Amino acid sequence: MSAFKNKRTSTGYALATAGAASLAATSEAQAHVKWFCAYDVAGQPQGLEQVLCANFEGLTVLALVCLMFGCLAEGTPLGGALLNALDRVTARIRTDTELLVRATLGFFFVSLWELGGIILTPELKTDVAWIPWFQLALAGCLIWRRTMPLTGLGIVFLFSFATAQYGVFHLADYPIFLGVAVYLICRGLDLAPFGLRPLDIVRWTAAITLMWASIEKWAYPQWTDPLLAAKPQMTLGATPELFMQAAGVIEFTLAFALIWTPLVRRCAAIILAAIFISAVFEFGKVDAIGHSGIIVVLIGIAADDVRMAVRARHVVLAPAWYGAALALFLFLYYAGHAALFGGFEALPVI
Repeated sequence: MSAFKNKRTSTGYALATAGAASLAATSEAQAHVKWFCAYDVAGQPQGLEQVLCANFEGLTVLALVCLMFGCLAEGTPLGGALLNALDRVTARIRTDTELLVRATLGFFFVSLWELGGIILTPELKTDVAWIPWFQLALAGCLIWRRTMPLTGLGIVFLFSFATAQYGVFHLADYPIFLGVAVYLICRGLDLAPFGLRPLDIVRWTAAITLMWASIEKWAYPQWTDPLLAAKPQMTLGATPELFMQAAGVIEFTLAFALIWTPLVRRCAAIILAAIFISAVFEFGKVDAIGHSGIIVVLIGIAADDVRMAVRARHVVLAPAWYGAALALFLFLYYAGHAALFGGFEALPVI
């Protein structure tokens, strides 16, 4: 009995340590591993029986507790006060969100032109000579509001071109680009498709992008081994396996929070933006250029002042929707990989 207690205490301590370590050092884990380490998208991912282990379940329960606590707090006077404070602090950002997006994307495309040989994101290499100049032209179209839709259409074209070169599964990492393209087109033409705000569309694509990326942390933790070997202090004593599980859970939870209630998603956007910005100091200009688009989107989400009444169902249903999202993304990732690279007979057994 005492041995069982000791084991349970040890496991709980490990989970707590891993969670704290990942939250403190997630900036390093948040750097897109494909930009800095060797990777093989067609390689066999880690089995679901290894991903869905006891530590993973414990970390997920801890994440759900935090998510539900945020929902509970939002419906109190404290939550209202926090929203009012956020509204005051972010008032100027909210007014100039579109301008910030245009300026940041202008920096992004000019940087890609300067670097050369890149389609939208650092690991998508190309030797097509006109691509850098095309991306410079997209930056020029951002100067005027009326030509913003041309930049949006150009992003869709580049995304399609990269998909033809690298495959659908690889580009599944980057639906945020399509969301930004829709944002530029809708803002430039003053459209609200199906009554949806352009910012809400890009918010959903940002959430999808980050939830997919978190699955990759669980499926291919070995891709990050060189980073962890070079910076062992990142894990704060946790094993690399536990650290990557915790980093993935944190990223998935914050990404899921982007589609939840206003205070929860605004706080998640602030945390994610801070993580991405802190990673720039560690990994330099490549990381700054590659993540500039999602950083400005997260800042816009943090400044969004749309309110909604938070009811008990938002708290009660949070675990169900979180679990459904987790199951869906795990299925899409593993089934998609098996279909494209291994055949459906390679689907993992849960």
